[in-house]
Amino acid sequence: MRHGMKHRKLNMDTNARKALFSNLTAAVLTHEQIKVTLPRAKELRTFVDNMITLGKKGQLNNRRQALAFLRDNEVVSKLFSTLAERYKNRNGGYTRVLKAGFRYGDCAPMAIIELVDRDVNAKGAKDLARVAAEKAAAAEAEKAAAESK
Repeated sequence: MRHGMKHRKLNMDTNARKALFSNLTAAVLTHEQIKVTLPRAKELRTFVDNMITLGKKGQLNNRRQALAFLRDNEVVSKLFSTLAERYKNRNGGYTRVLKAGFRYGDCAPMAIIELVDRDVNAKGAKDLARVAAEKAAAAEAEKAAAESK
């Protein structure tokens, strides 16, 4: 019998699949747009939509359930503050899957999965902040070196 086996197997065992979708869900919620294979994107929609629904409910138990699945405090805090506020008037359909051609090498169909009404600046925001901090630190070190001479 197939009790409790509603998702695609994707040629993985159960633990690997759970870890994959946990990490991909955290990536979508962080960057608000990622590129994965088409079957993974179609499966990922359900997990992301469920997490946003938990965020909209906003109770302590919902936060604990999201943290148990995502395992990242920053993503959970963004989910329960920013994303919950953004989608409070929307009744589902928080994600969009766009076909993005085929991957070079194995010709796997690729897709872009993104949040509807996404923040365009969210993708790569951590890298931009890190580069800005490095530039500021380098400028500060250069200024200190100039003052010491």
